[in-house]
Amino acid sequence: MQTYAVLRGVRLSEQKGRLIANYIRGMPVDKALSFLTFSPKKGAFVIRKLLESAIANAEHNDGADIDELKISSIQIDRGLKMKRVSARAKGRGNRLEKPTCHISISVSDNN
Repeated sequence: MQTYAVLRGVRLSEQKGRLIANYIRGMPVDKALSFLTFSPKKGAFVIRKLLESAIANAEHNDGADIDELKISSIQIDRGLKMKRVSARAKGRGNRLEKPTCHISISVSDNN
């Protein structure tokens, strides 16, 4: 059975999130958690919290055994861009775009 957890609007670019996601895709849950715990990247912290939520969903809602869970899919999509203005010389302004992303993780025990 597959169990999902979704996090939307994370203040992280999708490219930086995919660096972490590509590494842990298909891993057993315990190895992925240990990798994410000791990784210095911001995306690792966010994905670790979401993976813990997916594990808790699998245990509570579906009664799955945690030791057999694997990450069956992890997907990171582009979200909205927050538009901001930075002041420049002579009354001008530069546009800043702060990216966000949507992360969805699926864990299953029959992979």
